[in-house]
Amino acid sequence: MWRLLDGKPGHEHQSLGLVNAMQQRLPVHVVDVPIGRGGAGWLYLAAGVWPAGKHLPKPDMIIGAGHATHGHMLAAKRAYGGQTVCMMQPSLPAELFDVCLIPEHDQYRGFSSFIETRGVINHIQPSTAAKESSDVLIMIGGPSKHFHWDELGVIAQVYDLVRKHTEVNFVLTTSRRTPASFVSAMQRVRLTNLTIIPIADTGKDWVQTTLARVSTAWVTEDSVSMVYEALTAQVAVGLISLSAKNSGRVSRGIEKLVDRQLVTRYDPYGLYRQYMRPVLGFNEASRCSDALLAYFNSTSTRRRLVSRLS
Repeated sequence: MWRLLDGKPGHEHQSLGLVNAMQQRLPVHVVDVPIGRGGAGWLYLAAGVWPAGKHLPKPDMIIGAGHATHGHMLAAKRAYGGQTVCMMQPSLPAELFDVCLIPEHDQYRGFSSFIETRGVINHIQPSTAAKESSDVLIMIGGPSKHFHWDELGVIAQVYDLVRKHTEVNFVLTTSRRTPASFVSAMQRVRLTNLTIIPIADTGKDWVQTTLARVSTAWVTEDSVSMVYEALTAQVAVGLISLSAKNSGRVSRGIEKLVDRQLVTRYDPYGLYRQYMRPVLGFNEASRCSDALLAYFNSTSTRRRLVSRLS
């Protein structure tokens, strides 16, 4: 299996999640291949070559996440064969790839082989062991294309939540998008049961290891990838509310999670308590891995794979 890497952690976490799930099912030799410039892939495709694969074992499967990997995936397939798995809805015709993994909120209606996913696949491993900590994790995002960032509103919700649960220790972390002003304001609040650990003070797998030991996580609505990571870790997930800029695909995805009672929004009256529970079996990497292996091992791979969420 060739895993093409564009250097963006979010994209690489997506493909890593799928690869890890594959390796839990059968012996897989994975080769990680950095692609460099995305545009070069289209030149290689036109020429029928892909120099990065020259000394590698021939691939059975070529996986890529992120637009920059698309031309390289197609060039690699033309030069060396293998089945291509595109981990998103591409901007070019999806039929160019053997299978696409497309989030449900994209509302794909084309004619390629595809698997509809609940959000974006991630590399978080569901925790099967009993949670060792009663801590609650709070994950904060920041300004985004899809949600209005209301700093005072977020601070008010966090303050109210922490103040009303003095018996619980809350651990708050931030993201690359979190304004420095938010961290400064929270540090001045001085809640004895709140520990603030900015992203700059966390290690590579800090979020993953923390989610593995806590039973509850609160996430700002703009941090969509964090929401799905927390669901995959099988913790109860609450949303710190932000207003959507429009009714786009990202906000639609969040609303579907709320409608299905997979997550719940914070409210000052405590109504969220009746809905805060872990969602067992939320593991899109595992589900997609099973579907891909069944499809590629089938004797009739010429048929179109259509896998929609019910």
